[in-house]
Amino acid sequence: MRRIPLADFAAEKGQTKAAELLGLYQSALSKAIKSGRDIQVIESDDGTYAAEETRKFPAHSKSVA
Repeated sequence: MRRIPLADFAAEKGQTKAAELLGLYQSALSKAIKSGRDIQVIESDDGTYAAEETRKFPAHSKSVA
């Protein structure tokens, strides 16, 4: 199993092929990269790909009144 940042995966495979491997549209992949989302692509030993995103919790900070 190998983990690779989404931008590196897209550079390695090309955006169109990377999107196809992940089941996305190329425009969605491009938008995720441009927005700087922390997405890791996981390449399984059987050659399949999945992606997961790390997000801060909670996503929105509480405002102090």
